[in-house]
Amino acid sequence: MASAGIRSGRAPRTALPSGLRPAARALPARLPLAAAARGALALALPLLVGLRTGWVVPSVVAAIGALWGISQDGTDPYRLRVRRLACMGAASAVGLLAGELALRSGRPGAITLCLAVAAAVAGAIGLRGRVASVSGMHLLLGVTLGGGIPMPGPWWLPPLELLAGVALVLVLSTVPWLWRRHHIERAAVLAAYRAAAGALAAAGTARAEEARRRTTLALAHAHEVLGRSRRRERPEVRRLVRAFHVAVRLGEAVTTLLWEGRRLPAEVAGLPLHLAARLLPGRVPDAPAHPAAPPAGAGSPGLRALADLCADTGPHPAAADTGPHPAADDELPRLPDRPVPQRAARLRYTTLLTVCVLAAHLLAVVLHGPRGYWLPMTVAFVYKPDFGPVFGRALHRCLGTVAGVAAIGAVSLLVPGTPAVIGAVVVFGALMAVGVRHHYALATLGLTAVVFVLLDLLGDHRPLYGTRIVDTAVASAIVLAAHFAVWPDSAAGRAAAHTEAALAAARRYRDLAPGVSPAHRQFLRRAAYHQLAEARRAVAHARAEPVRPGRPLPDWESAISEAERLCDTVTARAVAGRHHAAARPGAAFSTAPATPPSTAPSSAVPSAAPSAVSCPEARPAR
Repeated sequence: MASAGIRSGRAPRTALPSGLRPAARALPARLPLAAAARGALALALPLLVGLRTGWVVPSVVAAIGALWGISQDGTDPYRLRVRRLACMGAASAVGLLAGELALRSGRPGAITLCLAVAAAVAGAIGLRGRVASVSGMHLLLGVTLGGGIPMPGPWWLPPLELLAGVALVLVLSTVPWLWRRHHIERAAVLAAYRAAAGALAAAGTARAEEARRRTTLALAHAHEVLGRSRRRERPEVRRLVRAFHVAVRLGEAVTTLLWEGRRLPAEVAGLPLHLAARLLPGRVPDAPAHPAAPPAGAGSPGLRALADLCADTGPHPAAADTGPHPAADDELPRLPDRPVPQRAARLRYTTLLTVCVLAAHLLAVVLHGPRGYWLPMTVAFVYKPDFGPVFGRALHRCLGTVAGVAAIGAVSLLVPGTPAVIGAVVVFGALMAVGVRHHYALATLGLTAVVFVLLDLLGDHRPLYGTRIVDTAVASAIVLAAHFAVWPDSAAGRAAAHTEAALAAARRYRDLAPGVSPAHRQFLRRAAYHQLAEARRAVAHARAEPVRPGRPLPDWESAISEAERLCDTVTARAVAGRHHAAARPGAAFSTAPATPPSTAPSSAVPSAAPSAVSCPEARPAR
């Protein structure tokens, strides 16, 4: 290798260090080995072909497409994955073509104009959802690459080569659909049952609030994943949707038990996984074969609801697919969308992104002349406020670049030659695929090292290790200076909008729950908790950004926690009212203040030993 070159209303409160922690803990504990393997293969395969055939430049352009595809490879349903990768690939190819034509025109202002237009388009669509945001960013990246690196051959060939690399990632990412078609949907529903089991184990402890949040997050994720499955007439999908509806009822019972604030027998925590083993296709690891039923405590509506749910599911849920079912069993109402930024916010972001890109480009021309693409490319990566705190993103970009430069520099010095090229691409490509799911600095480390290798193969042998570190720091400084000078309250505005929407959803649940059907009430509950979780994430985002002196942020967390406790109380009253109505037909939904079981007489507390009655196995599925 040459030189340079890539929270239960009565449980004790526990404050999360970050609103992003629930989402992070929902990630799998093990490393994403399959994604790492895809990253290594998608990058190494084009280069191996190019080095063996002598078509090095086309293979490098395809590897760049694969590199950008790996950055957008995810664990969401296959249809959404295909859509995102396809849109990203098309935007990248269009950007590359535009930048390449501007470079070939030979006109001094063509590249500048092309970058300005691309930045304006990227900013205009950047806050309109994940797919649009990704597409806009890669349009700008394509223009930067095409306008900064001369591409040999006809003008139409490099975009096709780039698309070939993206297509390789798309194939590798979606090919498991052939033999495990509904694996992602099943995993999302199973995660909701696992979260419910963890919440039952945490009942009556300081971990109850966080456990309830994780359960509602898992239910919201499963709802979103199943909502994207169009072919619900398939038996497998119908079974998963009905298992999800049972999980919704389970979540209601779990919320009630956590609100009651009593410790539960250890065996009760095994009920959710036992239900999952009954309802979901395939084996459920760690599911107890014969768990004890929840103790039938007369003073605990939550335990009665859990026992009824265990009985209602029956031992043979597969038979449920052969008989008629209410249409509501297959309905999945859409969860509320995130608040859309106002036009003024979108216009401000568009203007700032364009100004930052142009400033970086002009500075690169002055400092580096031709091939000064690193500065505007870094701006395109860093200035994504919808992806996370801008300050943290800039900091992690710098740290990752330093580590990536050091790593690839060590490799190039210690192990020169072609095997080192392929080995470095395999290792750092896999590292980047892991970092995409876990930490932005780790992803930047892998990307930086791979880019150095690819640029070296493209013939850029300049000693740019220190230069790239400085360029990354300068580009990050441009973004931070412009953003916090002109738009310092952007994250706070998003947090305020999310919190307002979440409090409105909680009030709507409180006001409508007494008079609607159980299915509608459960949807109102899910919508409220979903928006409360989104508000927590937005608040954590705002807390992670620098605050102007003398202008502290409001205490949004207290309002969100109070709204969560309100929703817990409404849920507990609904469950208690349902069982009261079953015992006394015609009884209304109770709106009297509920006495928390933690203050009830000790005779009302369930026995510490589980009931000898096993989980019913004779009742048919409902």
